[in-house]
Amino acid sequence: MVQSTWDDWFVRDEIEATDPGDGVVIWYLGCNGFVLRSQSTTLYIDPYFGTGDPPNLIRMIPVPMDPADATQCDATLVTHEHIDHMHPPSYGPLVEDLGADLYAPSASYDSPDYDGEMRVPDEQRNEIAVGDEFAVGDFTVHVTGTNDPDAIEPVGYVIEHDAGTFFHAGDSRPAEAFSDVGEQFDIDVGALAFGTVGSIYEPEPDSGVRTKWYMDENEIIEAANQLQLSRLLPSHHDMWQGEAGDPKVLHEHAVSFDYPRVIEPLYIGCSVRLSEPGIRRLDALD
Repeated sequence: MVQSTWDDWFVRDEIEATDPGDGVVIWYLGCNGFVLRSQSTTLYIDPYFGTGDPPNLIRMIPVPMDPADATQCDATLVTHEHIDHMHPPSYGPLVEDLGADLYAPSASYDSPDYDGEMRVPDEQRNEIAVGDEFAVGDFTVHVTGTNDPDAIEPVGYVIEHDAGTFFHAGDSRPAEAFSDVGEQFDIDVGALAFGTVGSIYEPEPDSGVRTKWYMDENEIIEAANQLQLSRLLPSHHDMWQGEAGDPKVLHEHAVSFDYPRVIEPLYIGCSVRLSEPGIRRLDALD
């Protein structure tokens, strides 16, 4: 069961009350979750509204919404099988109540980190693989290769719209596949996982394990250059105690490289428009 810190106003009065016009608005849900909304279509990517596994793995940010309060979702895209990406309590109401399709690699269904009902009717379950292409409303989605050594079958998503192109890399590090993606697509905005090396603790005392799940400062700029990103949205840096990073430092790491042109360090709940730079705080959309 999900318990929203912000009740229902974020999804009802912010996301679903916004008119994207002929463009696309992208909200950051914290962790590695995003919502893309056009005039006719709403996509959720890697939504996670869980609390982690305290006291071992502690969520450091609010739970911005209960998915049961959403009234608009056409599809949910999952990048890999980890519980903070493939989380049935987070996507379940979007699928069960709203009829959204779920797109995920086969390992996300067959070997999820979640121990419980997957909450995906057969007719809404879509197994995808690198090289696949499909349409959801006015979005065209391309499934790409990534490089996440901690996942079984990770993928990324290039999402095209008349207003521009968005890329979500999951928890990838720099990848050989990114250079091909950067050459094939003109990506306007890309979300890349950023963090630090920290200790994650098991229940036993003095059992901290040195852990690196995401890209460091140099790796994220390397990946941005492989992808030729115009605008970089660092993600995941806000989520876990001991794994957090400060995305404001990335400007110094990027200054001598061609890409990204712009770095937009989002806070949970903030948004950007796909067609133009600039972070918009909550309740500040025009």
